[in-house]
Amino acid sequence: MIEENAADRLDGAPHPRERLGLIGHGEAEQQLLDAYRGPRMHHAWLIGGPEGIGKATLAYRFARFVLANPVAARISADVTDLAVPEDHPAARRVVAGSHPDLLALRRIAEAGKDKVPQDISVNAMRDIVRFFGSTAGEGGWRICIVDAADDLNRSSANALLKLLEEPPPRSLFLIVAHLPGRLLPTIRSRCRMLQLHPLTSDEIVAGLQTFADIRLPGEEAARIAALADGSLRRALELAEGGQDGFAA
Repeated sequence: MIEENAADRLDGAPHPRERLGLIGHGEAEQQLLDAYRGPRMHHAWLIGGPEGIGKATLAYRFARFVLANPVAARISADVTDLAVPEDHPAARRVVAGSHPDLLALRRIAEAGKDKVPQDISVNAMRDIVRFFGSTAGEGGWRICIVDAADDLNRSSANALLKLLEEPPPRSLFLIVAHLPGRLLPTIRSRCRMLQLHPLTSDEIVAGLQTFADIRLPGEEAARIAALADGSLRRALELAEGGQDGFAA
């Protein structure tokens, strides 16, 4: 499994590509499934909402599903969510960060360096141009996850816009944004908006229970959930502090 020095990596927590389950956001998941089954799916989705609520997890979940089911017409009518079996080849490759048809654009330190850049530079966009300029390795979709678009600078945002304006065949852009209203209006106009909402306290508690390293009494888990502002990431940070004596 890939080890990353990334700006948004939370110590001890799995990367969103490694999480096969999704906490909450059932309605948004259904929208993506219905759209994929539809006659013409939009090539770009802007997944917005507060930080730490599962936007990137949903993006990787959808990417896994599309890569595992490249022909929408063959999806069984009884499929009701975007789950993909853990042992499916597409799931294993996405978790390992090795799927040839999935590219993630993030702020991450270059090989051999420790410093994480302040933004996603236009140089990083060259990887996307090369990616979409080649034939899909599995003969199906090519998917780019931008996590997060808030980190684009002006040059890289304009480079992304050009790709959105002239999308390659069978391309899919999943663009995560904590504050989508701050993006270029021209980028927003070329995406289908999918706004996610903060998680409920019950969902936060359920989310905490999925992490094997966290063992919290019910009352403490509920107290953390109440302080997390709907963010599982924030709840994990509070829970981690709780291992050394968390106090409300």
